[in-house]
Amino acid sequence: MKQSKTLWQSLFTLTLLTVFFVLLFYTDNKYQTPPPYGKSGIITLHEQDFERNNPIFLIDGWLFSDERQTEQPTYIGEFSNLQHGDLSVSPHGKARYQLTLRYSGAPQIVTVDFPQLAFLYTISLDDIQISQGFGNGQITFPLTSGNHVLTVETSSQTGYYSGMYFPPALSTAETFRRVDNIQGFSYALAFILPLALAMFTLFLWRTGDILSRCLGLLCCFYALYMFRYFVFLFSMPVAKYWFAVQSVALYCLCFCVVQLTALISGCVHDKAWKWIRAVLLVLPVLLLLLCLFIPVLPWAVFVHGKLTDIYYLFTFCCTAYFAVQAVIRQSKESRYTLAGCFVFGAGLIINLFFANRFEPIRFFWQFEWCGLLLVILFGVMMVLHSRRILQENDALTNHLEEQVRERTKEVTQLLEERKAFFSDMAHDLKAPVFATQSFINAIRQRGIGVDTELMGYLEQAETKQQEMARRLQGLSTLNALDRIKEKRVKVSLKEFLEEIYDVHHAEAAVRSVHLFVDPPTQDAYLYAQLEKLNILFENLIYNALKATPCNGSITVFAQVKENRIHITVEDTGCGIPKEELPYIFQRFYVGAQNKDTGTGLGLYIVHSIVTELGGTINVSSTVGIGTKFVIILPQII
Repeated sequence: MKQSKTLWQSLFTLTLLTVFFVLLFYTDNKYQTPPPYGKSGIITLHEQDFERNNPIFLIDGWLFSDERQTEQPTYIGEFSNLQHGDLSVSPHGKARYQLTLRYSGAPQIVTVDFPQLAFLYTISLDDIQISQGFGNGQITFPLTSGNHVLTVETSSQTGYYSGMYFPPALSTAETFRRVDNIQGFSYALAFILPLALAMFTLFLWRTGDILSRCLGLLCCFYALYMFRYFVFLFSMPVAKYWFAVQSVALYCLCFCVVQLTALISGCVHDKAWKWIRAVLLVLPVLLLLLCLFIPVLPWAVFVHGKLTDIYYLFTFCCTAYFAVQAVIRQSKESRYTLAGCFVFGAGLIINLFFANRFEPIRFFWQFEWCGLLLVILFGVMMVLHSRRILQENDALTNHLEEQVRERTKEVTQLLEERKAFFSDMAHDLKAPVFATQSFINAIRQRGIGVDTELMGYLEQAETKQQEMARRLQGLSTLNALDRIKEKRVKVSLKEFLEEIYDVHHAEAAVRSVHLFVDPPTQDAYLYAQLEKLNILFENLIYNALKATPCNGSITVFAQVKENRIHITVEDTGCGIPKEELPYIFQRFYVGAQNKDTGTGLGLYIVHSIVTELGGTINVSSTVGIGTKFVIILPQII
């Protein structure tokens, strides 16, 4: 069903193209303009001929002369070079075109425009040289009743076009201004629009999206191809060699079209694409090299033309193949590839079979129209493609967010259940643990039947029982910490440190330890749970009190550096051995000095709270000198 719909859409596109090009052929074609027509070197003009909307195109009636022929009747566009079908002679050289303007009517100022003279030219009127150069030629003169002989002399040495190939136009300045404005605006739009589309795809290039990169290159090459209008309009110095640049742009444009269809169809990993890509890359190089031999090998221009036609037909066949593959493989962009294939094919067919039958007046050649339609078509496809990807990403993101919420809920519930389990376990184990200690004490006190061996067993049992009691105490501490649910509040560092001194200085004095607390001169603030913050410093100060001998000191001071709060707790205690420092923040780790009394949770809780506050804690210690803890916390600005 989907394939049938795609086919009908493509056939509809082909029908629209056919109608469009038929209308274009009869409404914007120099070769379909009404009389006057020239004959035998003379074109007869009347005053009424200049009242039409279109210029008068000087197609017929010219007399052609070169080294082999003299005043041979021809029409402009009949031959693309000076060989005139004879492959044994050079396509380049000098040529002369002459037409007599026989006018009757009131005198008026007229202009003759000569488009795309990609060679050195000289334009004369009544044997008086008026203009010389290359690119677009134009002369303006007063047209009076009688005969006026218009002569164009050309001299070419490069390229596969030579002689005057595009028909000149004769009209008033006002008519030319109107036609040139429309044509200039059209080509400017055809140049700027693809570049704008290429800029639109730039943000996708960094993501490695080959499809968008290929579209961007397609737009750039089409813009480069359409730039020829301005090259000849302003007679740029590169006009003589622009045929090579235009050919490269066209070859690259064809390659991008084929690669786009191959990417959309998913055939870029097939073996067929590797061979097709090799041909599409190698054949243009051979065609460009063949151009270099045209001046010395006369037949090379004919071979070049035929190989170029073969190249275009080959690219169309490749495009058609990949478009069909896209439909078969049910690619989401298959309708665009099939429509693009019809557009590309229509451009090639028209280019091959309507040579010397069509030349635009105001707008583009048919192949240029097809290129613009391809750019727009693939541009729309990329916009919808990007939109679909964004929608899929949004849907995936929403799905992932929903999954994360569900998993978070499950994990939170699991953690709560685990906390409840450990809390119940700690509570239930307290009774048997303390009962065991009571039994051990009772056996010791009575001393009945207790020998040395049994006493050793009792001491081991008591040691393990005390260790179990410390572990239970640690579990109770952790459970109490987890039960703290208060919200974080804005805490004044100065007030908090003053409170720390008020709470702990009495206990320090009892132990004959000097406690110094130095709040910062300028207050700072942080977000924290006050209860956990108190637990943090209680653990640090309690450990310092245990480690510091009489007449020792504990110093707590704070600084603010680069929007971070640095709080230091320093003591003059026994210190921590160097080999133990890496492990002191691990859960249940007890150093040698606290083996019999420590739970291994104090510094673990300190580290956990600091991490929860978004900070870090560092420690340095020297045995016999003291220990220093530095806590770094984010400051509220």
